[in-house]
Amino acid sequence: MIKVGILGAAGYTGGELIRVLLNHPEAEIVFANSESNAGNPVSDVHEGLIGECELRFTRNYDFDQVDVVFFCFGHGKSEAFLKEHAIPEHVKIIDLAQDFRIKGDHDYVYGLPEINKADIMQAQHVANPGCFATAIQLALLPAAHLNLLKDDVSVNAITGSTGAGQKPGATTHFSWRTDNLSIYKPFQHQHIAEIRQSLKQVQGYLDADIDFIPYRGNFARGIFCTAVVKTPAPIEDIVEAYKEFYADAAFTHYSDKAIDLKQVVNTNRALVHCEKYGNKLLITSAIDNLLKGAVGQAVQNMNLMFGLDETTGLRLKASAF
Repeated sequence: MIKVGILGAAGYTGGELIRVLLNHPEAEIVFANSESNAGNPVSDVHEGLIGECELRFTRNYDFDQVDVVFFCFGHGKSEAFLKEHAIPEHVKIIDLAQDFRIKGDHDYVYGLPEINKADIMQAQHVANPGCFATAIQLALLPAAHLNLLKDDVSVNAITGSTGAGQKPGATTHFSWRTDNLSIYKPFQHQHIAEIRQSLKQVQGYLDADIDFIPYRGNFARGIFCTAVVKTPAPIEDIVEAYKEFYADAAFTHYSDKAIDLKQVVNTNRALVHCEKYGNKLLITSAIDNLLKGAVGQAVQNMNLMFGLDETTGLRLKASAF
């Protein structure tokens, strides 16, 4: 059994990670850390786990007792934590924040299995991709492989309220969010850097801008993305290339039919679909922001790091009817 520790276990990602790992046949949760909830039953915070879990949140953590630790901190806190705490070399780390996603003076592998599977399998430390970044990259990576990203790419994507985290804020209260729609961080979202990094990795260069407009949606979970790429390439060649690019992907699939959000919510699956309108290629993609956009992909990476089938513990049912 893989012995697991979770830091920052009281938030949305922490709760979702506990839910997935409780049903993972090869994993055992040793501790679920939360400073503010130490001593309280996990199910008091994550009430969907009532009757499923006897764990209590801990203030302390014994890294010598685990094989892997998941960082479910807010952005910026992982790097700060590592400066103040020593984690044994044998313990693998999967960081769900953005602290180590951009290549630099660290050994973290960017955890997008669709392009980095071999490196993830050998990694000691993995930086899990962002939720918007995952949806957008999976939409555009085959186009990058075809060398189609020569002009600026227009991207719109809408996310559920869980993407904002569990801590209440002005734009997360029900009375504000319900029956409402808004944009935030247009052209400046923090995920653009990692998106560009991966597209450049696959295409070899990237001179075009990724003009990304993020939307706050009036629903709890999921991301639905549209991207427009200008290209004269025939749709038949594009579709064939997309299917070939994802032929061996465990969870990312090309759909011949138009897709919708309920097909992926509550799963680690990503769906992608393409249509052509003149010289404009419309690409749609959909994921669950808490699973393929966060926890599911993190567990997928854990499976690869420990030599398991990457689908282990992740065969989940979509919320669709």
